[in-house]
Amino acid sequence: MSREIQVTFDCADPAALAAFWAEALGYKLQDPPTGFATWDDALEAMGVPASRRNDANALVDPAGNGPRIFFQRVPESKQAKNRVHLDVRAAPGLQGDERMNALETEATRLTSLGATRLQRFDPNPPLAAGTIVMRDPEGNEFCLD
Repeated sequence: MSREIQVTFDCADPAALAAFWAEALGYKLQDPPTGFATWDDALEAMGVPASRRNDANALVDPAGNGPRIFFQRVPESKQAKNRVHLDVRAAPGLQGDERMNALETEATRLTSLGATRLQRFDPNPPLAAGTIVMRDPEGNEFCLD
């Protein structure tokens, strides 16, 4: 039996990190519950105080194919390198210079949104196609692949 998965980020600012990843992945914020125009309206109706309305946030793939991505506020900051990370497939099927140029273009776009570039790994055939390692605005590592 197969299962759906959800990717969860612990973070300090769920709304801000969700906004970054929505832009990075082409995802959208999850719609509020039926009957509510906004999440703020829904949370107010649920009795959630204003100070707690940025405790969580979620993104969904508008095409319905990718996993839901959930962001939850935690009190501690990131302490070490991620043991699991996302690979953003920015150049599927491309090779060599064409691939690396596509990755560089995406790295520039994501840097303008608050990401930090860490390291470039050039292609090393036949095993490595080339990647760029980055960090999101809260320091979570991810790869442009």
